[in-house]
Amino acid sequence: MAENDEELEAIRRRKLGEIKQQQDQQQMVEDQESQMKAQRQAVMRRILTPEARERLGRLALAHPGIVDNVENQLMLLAQTGRIKGVIDDATLVEILGRIIPKKRDIKIERR
Repeated sequence: MAENDEELEAIRRRKLGEIKQQQDQQQMVEDQESQMKAQRQAVMRRILTPEARERLGRLALAHPGIVDNVENQLMLLAQTGRIKGVIDDATLVEILGRIIPKKRDIKIERR
């Protein structure tokens, strides 16, 4: 009976160690993601006016994939030095107009 208890205790300790390791890895991934998000926000604050950042924030609610794409492109341009100055709201609207697909008007005629 004592051997079974020792085996069970060893299994419990091993399992707890595995769970602890998984939690540590998950925490590390979450920390890296939050750090990358903070860096992205810092770059966006540097290259966009407050109005342009607000527009991107509103657009993120409807089209998060498009906003991620635009932010990635803007960060790449900023890192390579191709952005001179700050992007204002009007310039961002032009950029978004080129990226966001045009809506098709659907008209239904009843006869």
